[in-house]
Amino acid sequence: MADAICLGELLIDFVPTVTGAGLIDAPALVKAPGGAPGNVAVGLARLGVSSAFMGKVGDDAFGHFLADTLTEAGVDVGPLRFSTEARTALAFVSLRADGEREFMFYRHPSADMLFDPRDVDVDAIQRARLLHFGSISLIGEPSRGATLHAVDTARAAGCLISYDPNLRLPLWPDPAAAREGMLLGLSKAHVIKLSDDESEFLTGIGDPEAAGRALWRDGLKLMVVTRGRAGCLYFTPEFSGEVESFPVEAVDATGAGDGFMAGLLQGLLAEPATFRNEASLRELCRFANAVGAITTLERGAIPALPDRGRVRDFLQRVRAPCPF
Repeated sequence: MADAICLGELLIDFVPTVTGAGLIDAPALVKAPGGAPGNVAVGLARLGVSSAFMGKVGDDAFGHFLADTLTEAGVDVGPLRFSTEARTALAFVSLRADGEREFMFYRHPSADMLFDPRDVDVDAIQRARLLHFGSISLIGEPSRGATLHAVDTARAAGCLISYDPNLRLPLWPDPAAAREGMLLGLSKAHVIKLSDDESEFLTGIGDPEAAGRALWRDGLKLMVVTRGRAGCLYFTPEFSGEVESFPVEAVDATGAGDGFMAGLLQGLLAEPATFRNEASLRELCRFANAVGAITTLERGAIPALPDRGRVRDFLQRVRAPCPF
């Protein structure tokens, strides 16, 4: 069984073949497998962690393509379910000149929204060491109840719980519902990764350090606020600090945060004492920054996620040691 289970949405990203064009002006779109929890599962597998994906896709060509993609990447899809009631989710992604994205989703409903508490593979969770989830599956029922059931099962089994309050505002009924749902997930986790935009959305505080401190709560072991090219901030009960990122010419930022998350989680699974050792945590954040930076160098998320050898080569080129 897998050490890490990633739960949530799995979908197809359609990405323009050129950067800087909106969806209206894009001459063509490329199909790319995606969905934040699926990206993290692949990222972990490529970094040598046994991972599984839990969720639901349509029993259609895209759903089976996604299952095959995860399997080929070394991810266990035993906990993945197929729906005959809805199709696999689609996202059309336009890339700005700086590699940042805008999204248009087709989920009316999509199969991932129908993931039910009865679909949760309790046995797989109880055998795992980590459960990772995001906020998208908390938007509505039945996936919200299924996600909370899985998280409560994992906590009872002693798993490490990690969470990404991934902000996709068009998917929520309104900003207040998004804020409430995202904070619910935060209340369940031991490890949280969020962007500076997400920390500002949740707190109304523009300064990432102040926002991170405002979001801190008892029971957390680690919170990391990513800031793109500016690197990341980390917070633990004992210490906090900042780690610079690596300058790259970004082609597509899709999946960069998920790559960072995979880079972070693989180190925490390998050495749990990292939570209490600031020097080790700083090295781990540097590694995670490198994974995120590399992921921006290609179009799409899953195709761009690096293996450990590529991260090691990247760090050697920028003259930074590879600690993991």
